[in-house]
Amino acid sequence: MPHTYEYPRPALAVDCAVLGFDEGDLKVLLIKRGLEPFKGKWALPGGFVRLDESLDVAARRELAEETGLTHVFLEQLYTFGEVKRDPRGRTVSVAYFALVKLGEQQVQAATDAQAAQWFSAEQAPALAFDHARILETALGRLRNKVRYVPIGFELLPRKFTLTQLQHLYEAILGRALDKRNFRKKALALGVLEATKEQEQDVAHRAARLYRFDEETYAKLVKKGFNFEL
Repeated sequence: MPHTYEYPRPALAVDCAVLGFDEGDLKVLLIKRGLEPFKGKWALPGGFVRLDESLDVAARRELAEETGLTHVFLEQLYTFGEVKRDPRGRTVSVAYFALVKLGEQQVQAATDAQAAQWFSAEQAPALAFDHARILETALGRLRNKVRYVPIGFELLPRKFTLTQLQHLYEAILGRALDKRNFRKKALALGVLEATKEQEQDVAHRAARLYRFDEETYAKLVKKGFNFEL
């Protein structure tokens, strides 16, 4: 005989704060809900976990179903379990944050999402449920982690200029950085590889393109290397 639980169990959900970077602005991907509660309101992509799937699988499935995004950097963020966070009943949500290279992903709303759209993360519209708190937590995690882990490169094109890299860090940290000091520190890390390519179709003098050398970074980490930018 299967065991019968004495106490009722809350529903389990996953929500994803998807962040991207474009033209010096940090973006968040939101979906417009097609179902109640909060029908027609903007929210983070997400949904309920099925009985036969893990949390990570559920998060990637919901992200693909509602936005069309696949193969993105995804990391568990925090668990949100306030008693009245969902008007449908007791629901605990395991939140994730995802980082996306905007030029390599095409967003398309599906299933119960009426629309999917990028917004400035600092000027997002009012969000359903407690998703504003989830977004705030995701931005805080990114702001802290980008200082000691090279996750910022997940937001840049595979080949980028040092100016693009600096603008990314300025957008995440919310402050201006000294150009000369930033470039000196970035190059001194030894994980940026200068390519033979330059920017194309720009009005100003074309800058050299760089790439993040993951193989070199992995080798340095094994030797005790600390990434700090």
